[in-house]
Amino acid sequence: MASFSYLALNRKREKVSGMIEAADRRGAMSALAAQGLQALSLREAAGKVAGAKARGGAKAVKTGPAKAGSGSSFWSLSVGGTKRMKPAEVLLFTSELADLIDAGMTLGAALNSLANQGEPTSGICAVSADLRDRIMRGEAFSDAVDAHPKTFPAIYGNMVRAGEASGAMVEVLRRLAEHYERNQSMKSKVISALTYPAIVLGMGVVAVIFAMVKIVPQFTSLFASMGKELPLPTRILIGMSDGLTKYGILYALGLVAGIVLLHKWIHGSGRLAWDGFKLKVPLVRGLIASGTFASLAYTLQTLLANGVNVLNALRIAEETSGNAVIGAELRKARERVTDGTTISGPLAQSGIFPRLMTDMMALGEQTGNLPTALGHIGKRYEAELNQNIRNFTTALEPILIFLVAGVVGFVAIAILSAVFSATSAMGQ
Repeated sequence: MASFSYLALNRKREKVSGMIEAADRRGAMSALAAQGLQALSLREAAGKVAGAKARGGAKAVKTGPAKAGSGSSFWSLSVGGTKRMKPAEVLLFTSELADLIDAGMTLGAALNSLANQGEPTSGICAVSADLRDRIMRGEAFSDAVDAHPKTFPAIYGNMVRAGEASGAMVEVLRRLAEHYERNQSMKSKVISALTYPAIVLGMGVVAVIFAMVKIVPQFTSLFASMGKELPLPTRILIGMSDGLTKYGILYALGLVAGIVLLHKWIHGSGRLAWDGFKLKVPLVRGLIASGTFASLAYTLQTLLANGVNVLNALRIAEETSGNAVIGAELRKARERVTDGTTISGPLAQSGIFPRLMTDMMALGEQTGNLPTALGHIGKRYEAELNQNIRNFTTALEPILIFLVAGVVGFVAIAILSAVFSATSAMGQ
């Protein structure tokens, strides 16, 4: 038997502390729960304590409702609105929380366990501690989640709220974990598809800059000593090299300023135009559209299967769509329907969503099993995303080779044409 020191809340919401003996940590948690205590902190003692002391009653250390930020350093951990979790961390947090609750822990104890894992300043620990503190103050878990909008999107809070109402919190958390896992998988596929061309383009740009700054100037002095008018490609190459050598810093500053302005425009007034442009660009539009449609279908399926009404589901899908054009059409569809009516008709009228997608949704509505139909739609467009990724990588390789060959060929022609011109002049 091991001894554990604990800090817990009793039925009067008073903080109490004491010692308890159990075979392991889980047994200690169960023993505390049997006494009507909600564990906040549970630490294994350095050694065993004897009978009465180990099994002694809980000693009240503070009366009245527990307040966040009071008591020990354990209790004082708070995110202060500065900590957040990344999507991958939310996936891990959700999976572990579901496992802990399914193992018999109370929600507060499970959050406390997550708050004590790893570094106290990490995202998972800090957010878990704040969620625990809010629950200890009497807030609902869904309200506590809504207090962290940068970590938990609207879909998370609504799903948790549905789990609280139905009493199926573990099932809801597992579906949320599956949702995050699918989204992470799709994002990682797109990122991996773009990594190779990004590396090739980056190396190509570095090679061209190096040639313009270091290699071409050496030929410039040689060509100048010939005293003969150089061919047009050579003059263009020398002019580009001189400009890059003399004004390279200004070009770099201008490029950075352009990127910053473009970023602000994309995330501001130009968001709709930019997202519409991405849906029209060859090769890219397949990736964007299929990925967005798959994510949309899975989001709606997850929400509707857990009792979220149609209007709220469309609102959340609009907020999480990731594309302003598709989000705008979802908003229009939400305005054209009332709670409980079909959504396939308004989506079909938009002209943005594929006919296959809206027809499958209509069939699901007719059979009364829309979530299942949305699951099939998600799988269909996820498979299409995989095919589009293969098409993208297959087509991009020859395009990159053509671009690199064009740049290298231009430099070679510019230099060789000057050499041939000088050789022919010497032979006359």
